[in-house]
Amino acid sequence: MCQTPVVNRELLDVPFLLLSAARALVDGIDAGVRARGFTDIRPAHGYAFARISGTGATVVQLAEHLDVTKQAASQMVDDLVRKGYVERHPHPDDARAKLITLTARGIACTRAAEEAATEVLEPWAARLGPQRLAALRTDLTGLATPGRLRPTW
Repeated sequence: MCQTPVVNRELLDVPFLLLSAARALVDGIDAGVRARGFTDIRPAHGYAFARISGTGATVVQLAEHLDVTKQAASQMVDDLVRKGYVERHPHPDDARAKLITLTARGIACTRAAEEAATEVLEPWAARLGPQRLAALRTDLTGLATPGRLRPTW
């Protein structure tokens, strides 16, 4: 006789709640970025900006970070170059590769996204309070896998 496994409904609520919170965060950041005048980008570009910011990245590194093909990453870079957010430079260590870096417009957009994220997260922090926020951050740090991000296109 086969027994039906017991389903823990509270546990099964967790994926929906995490994804719902993530969606609210992405939507809030997107709205804030658009309100600041950056109306020609998608949330997926923010994931690319996160990898490109700082010292830059190659298309291969960007593709790995976004978990997409090199062709998809290259198309995204072409689009961002046309829109003035990134530029290509000769790679200092690899003559075959190009280093993709943020332009002043890309940096300004990244700052707008940080401001928008703060606006979304401050009410969450106020609701949770400092101790629960710190515990949530610690718990998520332990659960999250560092590295690649697969954005919603």
